[in-house]
Amino acid sequence: MYFIEAESIVKQFANHRALDHVSIQVPKGKIFGLLGPNGAGKTTLIRIINRITAPDEGRILFDGHLSQPDDIFRIGYLPEERGLYKKMKVGEQAVYFSQLKGLTAVEARKRLTIWFEKFDIMPWWNRKLEELSKGMQQKIQFIITVIHQPDLLIFDEPFSGFDPVNTELLKSEMLDLKKAGHTLIFSTHNMASVEEICDEIALINQSKVVLGGNVNDIRNRYKNNIFRLNIADERIESMPGFFTLLSAEKKGLFTEAHIQKEVRIGNSALLNVLAQRYDIHSFVEELPSMNDVFIKTVTGN
Repeated sequence: MYFIEAESIVKQFANHRALDHVSIQVPKGKIFGLLGPNGAGKTTLIRIINRITAPDEGRILFDGHLSQPDDIFRIGYLPEERGLYKKMKVGEQAVYFSQLKGLTAVEARKRLTIWFEKFDIMPWWNRKLEELSKGMQQKIQFIITVIHQPDLLIFDEPFSGFDPVNTELLKSEMLDLKKAGHTLIFSTHNMASVEEICDEIALINQSKVVLGGNVNDIRNRYKNNIFRLNIADERIESMPGFFTLLSAEKKGLFTEAHIQKEVRIGNSALLNVLAQRYDIHSFVEELPSMNDVFIKTVTGN
């Protein structure tokens, strides 16, 4: 079941084609990563899903029906370029934006109080936004995005301006939103975050989708038979026909080695050969990171 389906979307700006027959399918109740280098067309697609702009060709299906104006009330959108009023008091504008999304002032204050206390920013309720750090402003923007409990949440570079502690806090909240049944579209350049929280991804490059699918399946698809093992022995050498030694380093009581298996050798056969020669403490196949996959797909290297 898909919550968002983009079917052959085309968008042209003057002499630049931002999207060239782009199709994606966002599963309901999952976190979907929308990836790509700067200028690839990600933000344009997000704006089309949000009905901020319209496609020249193609269509968007929203929760099983053709996208229509009222669907925007079921979307929470955190854009990369933030849009809060710096001279306005934090609590005042949070209530204002909540009312724009259909909440009463009473319900808005009730929900905002819960979120402000959770994010430890309640003391800033009556301060002007410009008095807050960039990270704290980001927290306010995140709260305003989710306050009306929309079915679809779209986050464009949500960790920008956050330190590691608050980045982990935001990741945790995004995972909780997924558990609660919300569908999330997550656009980022942070590939480590993609591995941690995304179920599926689409990679857009030069206005086209060049890679898509389940994150773990993609990493397996790009694996190159590299294993990391820890052995009690001091030395390890390549075995022609079985594996090539890539690196070895003494670490405490063990030697950590990276080896590349010959394609024709099965994993069990490799482990059996190693066990006959070395005292093995651990043996793990290393999958490529999403960062490696991103670079290889975009650059060909």
